[in-house]
Amino acid sequence: MTAQNDTVKIHGNVQDSVISPNVQKSRLNYKSLIIPAAFIGYGVASLTVKDLKQLNFSTRDEINEHRPDHIKLDNFTQYAPAVLVYGLNAAGIKGKHNFRDRTVIYVTSQAISAAITLPLKHLVKEERPDESNNLSFPSGHTAAAFSSAQFMFREYKDTNFWLSLSGYPIAVFTGVYRMLNDKHWVGDVVAGAGFGILSTELAYWLFPKINTMLGGKNKNASTMIMPFYQEKSLGIGLVKSF
Repeated sequence: MTAQNDTVKIHGNVQDSVISPNVQKSRLNYKSLIIPAAFIGYGVASLTVKDLKQLNFSTRDEINEHRPDHIKLDNFTQYAPAVLVYGLNAAGIKGKHNFRDRTVIYVTSQAISAAITLPLKHLVKEERPDESNNLSFPSGHTAAAFSSAQFMFREYKDTNFWLSLSGYPIAVFTGVYRMLNDKHWVGDVVAGAGFGILSTELAYWLFPKINTMLGGKNKNASTMIMPFYQEKSLGIGLVKSF
């Protein structure tokens, strides 16, 4: 009985860390797939369509004429919109989901993005502009960045629309710098943006199903996902009560 009371107390005080009691069913909005489908279609077409391939080369030539400095900031900005979501929630600007639910959604979106982009790189085998390898298409950094930006949009679009859009400029910056760093063609970046948005849309659609699997049939069960740091190791812990 004592353990049960403690659990109820935790549930009442840490509302941003536990499972929501009522999870609405999510339907895949096909209109939301139009933009990512267009981006992906352009990227695929750029692999074979002469004019689009020429645009890849002419854009790279234009970039090389200005000889921009190569920076590694795009390695970090790809996750910046998602970090902003957690920071805003910590500051009291609540999004659509609590800590546990949005973490499940974000991890799912990144997993889907990686499951799409990594195999495609090895199947397409497009050479990078800098000729470092044949894993150019699509841009994984851009996919992660737009997945994060779409995540921020979905979390805040109903409560603060203009704030929800603030992740997209960061995602665009990431994609542009993949080209400035001579790692990707235009078509790679556009396709990556499409795959990133698509991944997040699929993650929100799949969330009720994943949530059911995590929560089981017991409606009183709750799950908490928390980061931890122990012995110089960073990880994520899963705590489940029944």
